[in-house]
Amino acid sequence: MPRIATAQYDISFLENWANFEAKIRRWVAEAASNKADILLFPEYACMELSSLFPKAVYSSLSEQLTALQTLKDDYLALFSRLASEHRVYIQAGTFPVLHDNGEFHNHAYFFTPQGDVDFQEKLTMTRFENEHWHISRGLEIKVFDTVFGKVAINICYDSEFPHYARQQAERGAALILVPSCTDTEAGYYRVRIGCQARALENQCYVVQASLVGNAEWSEAVDVNCGAAAIYTPVDRGFPSNGILSIGEYNQTQWVYADLDLAAVEKVRLEGQVFNYKDWPKQFDCQ
Repeated sequence: MPRIATAQYDISFLENWANFEAKIRRWVAEAASNKADILLFPEYACMELSSLFPKAVYSSLSEQLTALQTLKDDYLALFSRLASEHRVYIQAGTFPVLHDNGEFHNHAYFFTPQGDVDFQEKLTMTRFENEHWHISRGLEIKVFDTVFGKVAINICYDSEFPHYARQQAERGAALILVPSCTDTEAGYYRVRIGCQARALENQCYVVQASLVGNAEWSEAVDVNCGAAAIYTPVDRGFPSNGILSIGEYNQTQWVYADLDLAAVEKVRLEGQVFNYKDWPKQFDCQ
């Protein structure tokens, strides 16, 4: 039964790499000391790295994306080392990556205790990402193997579209991780409602992480709000409201829960309702 830690992670003005590394090491060590097996950070948590550059860079939407590419290898190496050192899986939030065709894509990297790393790209972009930040969508839907079973990732807005999670559930995912970054209460609730809907219809765990705190120096992530939570099927053996654990809104903290992944398979076979199994029947209606 894995324990998950999902972050309400505060954005900081860091000034140098040593400060970033120290902060990440503290967060990971705290979760590991609380026996977490899987750690989830929020979308765009990495944007605090833009504070390592001059004001002309961190205050520019385009320049900060380009500058971040010089830190990508160090970023990947840090999380890979921490996953190996603490013997945990880490979904490190997201990092905008420059592709060979000149497009930026939003990558959610998944690190294993064995030192392996893979990523899920964001599949549907928000208006801000499309119209102002010019970050492009990915196309591939993935699942990741762990010793606990298959894990999937829906990046923030992706959680609001059921066909992504459905494909991942059909490929064996009983746990979907949702790193999120929302700048309004309405945005937070859109993602939260999407997460709870995905947990309901697929009868699986869906875990949300939230970026919190204000960064007036950053046009990209100047306002951040939300709460981290672990959502469940709404059926026997699970909480009646589908919320296993949830953090205090807008506070900096880890939120923990123990996941009974075997219970997911059981509820899909023996639940009061068969949301997962009855999914194909919706296409019979004319």
